[in-house]
Formats: sequence, C-alpha cells, structure tokens
Amino acid sequence: MQCLALASDFDGTLARDGVVDPATLAALERFRRSGRKLILVTGRVLEELKSVFPQLDLFDRVVAENGAVLYSPGTREKRILAEPAPPVFFEALRRRGVKPPEAGDVILSTRRPAEAEVIKIIGELGLQLQVIFNKSSVMILPSGVNKKTGLAAALAELRLSEHNTVGIGDAENDHVFLRFCQVAAAVANAIPALKESADVVTRGEYGAGVSELIDRILAGEALGREAEPAKSGPPDAAAG
Repeated sequence: MQCLALASDFDGTLARDGVVDPATLAALERFRRSGRKLILVTGRVLEELKSVFPQLDLFDRVVAENGAVLYSPGTREKRILAEPAPPVFFEALRRRGVKPPEAGDVILSTRRPAEAEVIKIIGELGLQLQVIFNKSSVMILPSGVNKKTGLAAALAELRLSEHNTVGIGDAENDHVFLRFCQVAAAVANAIPALKESADVVTRGEYGAGVSELIDRILAGEALGREAEPAKSGPPDAAAG
C-alpha cells in the first residue's frame, strides 16, 4: 500500500483533554512535509474546534460534526453536507425535559442516559435521524451521516482514494471510518472493541500513538494486513 493520506480522530486520539502536545504537532508537520495529506475527522463543532486547536492549518481537510460538515483550512471554505433536524424535534425534546442539546450546523449532542428518550421521540415523530455514541456523548444526526461519509467527501475533494488512506481513532464512532480506510489503526487507549477490529494498535496512547504511526509510515514500514506473513500453500505434489 502507498499511503498518501492520514485520517485522524481528534479527542482521545490526537488530543488528550482537548490538548495536542508539541511532539504530536511536530509529527504532523513531518507527515505534511513528506507531501502526504492530513485529514481531521471529529465529532466536534467546527467553531468549538477552532477555539481549542488553532493549528487546524496543518490539515488539508477537516471533517467536523461527525461527518456533517467539511472544512478546508486553506481556503476557509465550509460545506454543510446534511440537513439539520426540524424545529419540531427541538420542541419535543423541550417538552419531555431532555436537557437542551449542544447544536452545530447539523449535529445535536447530549449525554447518556438521555438516548432512550431521544430514540423514543425520533420514533414517535417518524424522523430520519440516528443516534451515534461516543463514549458518554450521544450524537444526533441525519440517517446515513457519519465519519465515513464525511471522509469520503474529503477524499473526493483531494482526489484521493480510501485505498491509499490510513485511519486512526479511539472510540465507537470511529469504527465506520476506520473500516473505510485501507489500514485501520487504534491508539493504545482506545476502547477494547476498536482495538480488536483494528489492523494496527499503537504502543503509545493519544498523540504519542499517532506520532508512532506517522513515524512507521514515513519509514516505509508495512502496516496491518500488509505486515502479515504470506501463508504457505499445500505441499507441491510433484516435489521430491
């Protein structure tokens, strides 16, 4: 595999408690100087992300709101990739006493255990909305919108293929975009289910794990399925 792009989650992967350490920033810069592309894939709302991570210009594209928003730091262009929930949904949440969710251009976010009431309201109103979990966070998005669809839009703009992309993450909502990538990596602090399904699990946690992965890519090391030894075939019947 020729790796041309790295797609990384933010919270719990690049960042620990919302902070990206200097060593990880340096690794991202090395990766970018190699001529490869960086894509950030996060559930965060874009404006919130900008406030905590001013180094967004390191990335060629940012997939925000768990796939609903695509942003180009180079041009400051933002594309909304889905329709937000209708006002009737907000009103139903208010009437049922669900804490007002945090809202982006499309995404709505609340906390567990509110998901049961949210799912009930979606069913009663017959809305095409879905609930996606990210540890204790409960994200509400239009059906079919996720980190994979957002990453696919980013790769299309960059004229790249998922077959030349390595992805790395840590939580439930990362499964779908990691399966889309040619190589799926999980940081050491990832949830067990993600590590079990990943092609690569880093030794380092959080940003140290991302830096480790970047160094392996830049060194030309085979990753995941590429690194598996070829299985020997049956003995040659004509031999010997």
